[in-house]
Amino acid sequence: MVYEDFIILVQRGADSSRDTAERATRAVLETLAERISQGEARELAAQLPPELAPWIATNSPAERFDVEEFIRRVAARTEADVPMAERYTRAVFAALQRAVSRGEFDDMMAELPGHFSTLLLHQGVDEIMTAETFLRRVADRAGVDPDDARKVADAVLETLAERIAGGEVDDLIGRLPPELHPPLKRGKEHSGGKAQKLSLEQFLERIAERQGVDLERAGDHARAVLSTLREAVGDEEFSDVTVEFPRDYEDLLAAH
Repeated sequence: MVYEDFIILVQRGADSSRDTAERATRAVLETLAERISQGEARELAAQLPPELAPWIATNSPAERFDVEEFIRRVAARTEADVPMAERYTRAVFAALQRAVSRGEFDDMMAELPGHFSTLLLHQGVDEIMTAETFLRRVADRAGVDPDDARKVADAVLETLAERIAGGEVDDLIGRLPPELHPPLKRGKEHSGGKAQKLSLEQFLERIAERQGVDLERAGDHARAVLSTLREAVGDEEFSDVTVEFPRDYEDLLAAH
């Protein structure tokens, strides 16, 4: 995971500005560095974007404080109240869980008392669809093999990112695994972050051109990816992304 993706995840989880997400990330990682061993801090840093490594670095033995003190220190570092500091901490822990391996995250949590697990609640981490699951469902729906599923997903997601506003693209990035971010970022770059008013035919033509398939097949692929996207981000977020699409998109956007 790159630095930008990590900060977007925190920004989304904390419902904050980018600057606030960066401050929150630094505050939580610096506090975590005070609570875990030097060895564990080094192992975490090795799996995180290099920009985050200085914030998790430590040369001091682990301090033995509880979750309430952890939140208090985050609050002091961010100059926020305790409820807001707890929100920041949950958001950063959720981003950590997605940024490092399962084994590494479990090793980190093993150094913390059991009540620190409360910081993982209500973040929907277990509900986040992995890239492997996303692509497998696309393959099943589109009738393609797993290797081609990534090409299908990339073409549709890149075109979707051109069709919607930049803010909605960022919201999708915050809900999807990092492996699916590149096509969304490319689409946003192409559109300059401004939604392009593509007709259904134009939308499918771009997908067809990106894959080298006909319009009928492009439609099948779009339905497969968009249905899987709905499952990955939830009905509410999917509706927010597609609410301004014209009526002729209805079949494409329906759950399949």
